[in-house]
Order: sequence, then structure tokens, then C-alpha cells
Amino acid sequence: MSSPSPAPSDPGPGARQLARGITATWWYTVTAVLFIELMLVGAWTGIAVALDLSGMALVVVGVGGIAWTASTLPLLIDYRHRVDAGPGVAWPRLLVPVLVALGYGAGAGALVGSWQLAAMPVVQVLVLLSWPRGIRVRVVVVATVVLVALALVDSAMAFAAGVPWWVPVIYGAMLPGMTVSSLWWWDVLVTLDRARASEARLAATQERLRVATDVHDLQGHHLQVIALQLELAERLLPTDPGAGMEQLRAARASVDDARQGTRDLATRFRSVPLGDELANARDLLEAAGLTVDARIHPDADAAPAADLGPVIRETTTNVLRHGRGGHARLVLDRTADAWRYEVANDADPASEDGAGGSGLDGVRRRIGEAGGTFEQRRVADEFLVTVTVPAEAAR
Repeated sequence: MSSPSPAPSDPGPGARQLARGITATWWYTVTAVLFIELMLVGAWTGIAVALDLSGMALVVVGVGGIAWTASTLPLLIDYRHRVDAGPGVAWPRLLVPVLVALGYGAGAGALVGSWQLAAMPVVQVLVLLSWPRGIRVRVVVVATVVLVALALVDSAMAFAAGVPWWVPVIYGAMLPGMTVSSLWWWDVLVTLDRARASEARLAATQERLRVATDVHDLQGHHLQVIALQLELAERLLPTDPGAGMEQLRAARASVDDARQGTRDLATRFRSVPLGDELANARDLLEAAGLTVDARIHPDADAAPAADLGPVIRETTTNVLRHGRGGHARLVLDRTADAWRYEVANDADPASEDGAGGSGLDGVRRRIGEAGGTFEQRRVADEFLVTVTVPAEAAR
């Protein structure tokens, strides 16, 4: 027995939109099949009323035909679920539709005197089953031949009712083909949706594999170097402590390089377009009750997100922790050769500089490494942080 699959995660908007589209197409398919059946019931009811003016024909052929059409709806719904489970015939679930089809065909066929009408409900039930592909084609061909042959047998009755003989022949030829073509369209749509889902899962798997490979290569290289440096330090310390200590310092530097490389790798894979970063910051501040004035350059996504993204996150946290909670201003603009980001908020009088903690010191250091400038100051009742980074900074 296979283990239960994990609960699916919440789908994104695109997936939900596709799911709604598939559902709408399914109900379009159901409506098309039921419409074909009702058209045939209507045509046969007209013929029956022309032959029998007592009203019995209207009840048996018309009302009975509506009941038979309703009995095929469970078959269609069952077909939808069987498509997911693969082809096959669930015979126990066919009992009620088959009995209704046999009863309607026998009663309506005997009343009208039509072999085609007697066979049509049962043939339609067989066509609606989820046959394997090769068998389905044979069922459709046999069903079409049977209905057309019975229409020719009934041709004398059709002429007596004032209906040209070719009308029942056309109906008999079209019913299986139109029904199966509707179901075939649904099968194609399900196949395409499965392919889309498989492609998405494959892309996610490939991305995870790429991340795992990069982490393995990065950590494997640094760990090998660290192991060699420590081994060398172990050998040198008894005889040459100075050289041994040098190798220990080199190993520590390698550890720092590994940590920084891991952080850079994680930042690269977690990078978010800068426009989204600013929108998230604005929404977060507004949710905290601040009045936010955001002025964002139209080409914000072209700004170096690797450098400015951490600045936006840290300054937003700083506003929430150390501001007075009244208002904030976010500005991202571009000059001739640099991007300029400014965040301002109403300063807390209890704080001398309007800031707190060492988070901004880390931002200052990071921006300096990127070749930019960092400035924080208090102007009147506002605390401002201004950051500039070169436009050609690595993204």
C-alpha cells in the first residue's frame, strides 16, 4: 500500500485560475452532451405527438426522455473522476442509468414504433463509459452503424410521420460522434493540465537540485580546505607554533568565507524584485498604522536588489521598532549613475538619534562594500536614512 500523499500547499493565483478554467470547461462539456440528448428527445417527442394525439406520447417520450437525460448526468460526473483514475468501466455504478435507459427505450420505442428510439438510450449509455482508447473507437463505430441501420429500418415510419428518412439517419450518425468528441475535448484538456503540473514540478525539482549542487560544491570546497589547514596546523604547532597559529588563522578565515558564501548563495536564490520589496515594506508599515508616502521609480526592478533589498528590510524594521508610529516616507529614485533610496519617519523623542540597535551599522558596512554611500541623520522631528549605490552594482 502506498503512503498517503502530503497535503497540497496553497496554490497560487495562476493555479487557481487554471483550476477555475478547467471546471468551466467541464461544465461546458456536460452541457453540450445534455443538449444533444435533449435535442434528440425533443425531435422524437415531436414525431410521437404527430403519431399519437392522446397525450400519452408526450408523457412517455417527452417526460421520460427528460428523466433519461437526467440519468446520464451521473455517468458524466463519474466519467470526470474516472479520467483521473485511468480508463475502466465501473459496472456496479451503471445499474440505475442502464435500467432507466432500458425502460425508456422499451416504452418510447414501442409507443412510437421505432427500433432506433428503443436502442438510442442504451447506446448513449455505452458511449458515455470510459473505455480504453482502442475500444472506445470500436464502440463508437459500432454504435453509429447500429443507429444508422435502425434508422433505415424505421424509414417507413418516418415517412408516415412526415419526416424525411434521412433525418433519423443523420441523428443516428451524429449522436455517438458528437458525444465522444465532447468527451475527447475534456480528455485533451486534462492531459494538458497534467502536463502543465508535471512541468511545474519538474522545474521546481531542477531548481532544488541546482541549489543543492551549488551548496554541495561551495561547502565541499571550503570544508576540504579547512580540513587541510587544520591538519597542517596540528603538525606545525609542536615544532613551529607561529606557523601553526598562522594556519589556524587561515582556517578561521576559510570558515568566514564559507559562511559568507552560503549567505550570498541564499540571498541570490531568495532575491525579490526591488519593486516588490518596496511594496511589501509599504504594506507592512500601513498595516502597523502608519501613514506612508511612497514614491518609487517606475524602473525599480532594475535597481540592484542584492544591495538595496537588505537596506529596505532593515530600515523598515527600524521604523517599526524605533519610530513614533505616525508617518513614514519611502523614496527610490535614480540619478545619472546611481540609485538613491531614502526612508524617513517621525523620530521618537526618547531616542537621541531616532535609531536603535546595530542593524543600521550592518547596512552601512554592506553598502560600503558595494561602493555606495550611507547616511543617517535627524532633521527636526524626522529621522532619515539615505543610501546610494552605483547603477552598475551587481544585482
